[in-house]
Amino acid sequence: MRSLLLLLLLTSMAATSQVNTYKISFSNAVHHEAKIEVTFPKIKSQELTLRMSRTSPGRYALHEFAKNVYGFKAFNSEGKELEITREDPYSWTVKNTDGTVNIKYTLYANRGDGTYSQVDASHAHLNIPATFMYSEELKDRDIELQIDLQDQPDWKIATQLEKINENTFKAPDLYYFMDSPIEISDHQVRSFEHDGQKIEFVLHHQGTEAELDQYFEQVKAIVEQEAAVFGELPDYDYGRYTFLACYMPNASGDGMEHRNSTILTKTDALADGGMKGNTGTVAHEFFHGWNVERIRPADLEPFSFSEVNMSRNLWFAEGFTSYYTGLILHRAGITSEKEYIEGLSGTFNYVWNSPATRYFNPMEMSMQAPFVDAAKSVDPVNRENTFISYYSYGSILGLALDLSLREKGLNLDEFMKMMWLKYGKNEVAYDTKDIEKTLSAYAGKEFSSDFFAKHIRTGGQPAYKKLFDQVGVSITQEVKKNHFGASFRETENGLEISRNTVIGSPAYKAGLDEGDLITSVNGTPVHTSEAMKKVIAGTTEGKKLSIEYQRFGKTETTSVELSADPEYKITLSANASKEQLKNRKNWLESK
Repeated sequence: MRSLLLLLLLTSMAATSQVNTYKISFSNAVHHEAKIEVTFPKIKSQELTLRMSRTSPGRYALHEFAKNVYGFKAFNSEGKELEITREDPYSWTVKNTDGTVNIKYTLYANRGDGTYSQVDASHAHLNIPATFMYSEELKDRDIELQIDLQDQPDWKIATQLEKINENTFKAPDLYYFMDSPIEISDHQVRSFEHDGQKIEFVLHHQGTEAELDQYFEQVKAIVEQEAAVFGELPDYDYGRYTFLACYMPNASGDGMEHRNSTILTKTDALADGGMKGNTGTVAHEFFHGWNVERIRPADLEPFSFSEVNMSRNLWFAEGFTSYYTGLILHRAGITSEKEYIEGLSGTFNYVWNSPATRYFNPMEMSMQAPFVDAAKSVDPVNRENTFISYYSYGSILGLALDLSLREKGLNLDEFMKMMWLKYGKNEVAYDTKDIEKTLSAYAGKEFSSDFFAKHIRTGGQPAYKKLFDQVGVSITQEVKKNHFGASFRETENGLEISRNTVIGSPAYKAGLDEGDLITSVNGTPVHTSEAMKKVIAGTTEGKKLSIEYQRFGKTETTSVELSADPEYKITLSANASKEQLKNRKNWLESK
């Protein structure tokens, strides 16, 4: 008996010794600094390389978090400072260890969003990759996180991490740790149960309890409507899903999905338009709990913390989620039928009036993510003509697929449920061909092959007029309205073209480009966008505008032949039939 107890004790001690322990404190929070200490025990070599991540779960570009780390030092088990070498900007190699490496460093953090971290007098908003170093060779170890709040006695901790006590949390491995954001602040909490699981809403804001109560009712409605699409909630770890919302003046607008939680950040207070305006991010990120977190693109597995993460399937993972964002807000009773339908116009025009469809299909557009997903570069790019957000592109294709399926007596809800049961529930990663196969099984091979050939592998526009007509929705263009095709910035000396002119537009054909300063039109000086609009609107068909402009300090002239405005307008049909109204109800009604 004694030997068995001894064996159990030694086993327990061995298991404990394989835990990497992180500690964080905020004594200088007012200046955006966090103090971090980490212990890596039982190192089996004389060197240990530590890294800061270059990426973050849910992002596809590089972010170089190492730039905000300074004051790095390493010590052995006896407190002796160890030699450090740097082979690249992202890592620190600690030399001559005695089996234990203790490190200390300071983190500067001042962006509260879904990717970066922010530490200030109001909170500590922590995205793990932007905060904590890691060792790739120790990625399978348990992790314990200790959060020191003695300098912030009013702050509370909210996270999807498993709780050990009030200030200590644990993760089963590095990936789970990296995927577990934390909001530490004087926040408010609401919760309810759905399908036997707990849904928590944590809110850091400057509003009232009553405002949160009202907002939380909308959150509940969103959760219920999205669960109805898939027929069930995912099985959340520890039976709990946590919204981490920070609606503060010092936050940056964003949303980021994680396995059992999501970050929601916005400057809009609930009392200042946020009560309705912030719900879109709630709907989008929660839907990701199925579509992207568990219905997972194979080309995002395994997720890399040192390189960009590229997928051909963001048109589906992000885009179809975006389609459901607006639809769910209506089904949850947050937006009216009119608001939802007319709200489709902006995305529709952005996608189908863009020349970018001639360069990249939806899969190829998805592959642009490493260049656009909060990625920065200093050289100008031609995004106006070559890029459509995969969020928007996929959203408007999701709309087309839903309405196309409804022509056959089917619907996108049931197809998404099939994807969930086949790939998401059991967490089997999918590729593009798997989406097509599942659509073929649901709607027939001919239908699936035709949709993918025309709209996914190429940039063909679906027959929206016919699709909209079945649900009593009209799509029109104002052919008598004039179109110039440039965006302007008002200056004291004239109107500066503020963006690249769009290929095929009148301004583009006339040779006008970003940076050109228009000083007069038809011999009359112009200084405001409103004056330019009046000139454009008042020009008769077939008459050209005479433009004088400045380029590189030299006066130039050109003539612009206006065209019909290509903008589409999507509205509810005034005289919809009973059959059309029935179809619309089946499409839009709450589940």
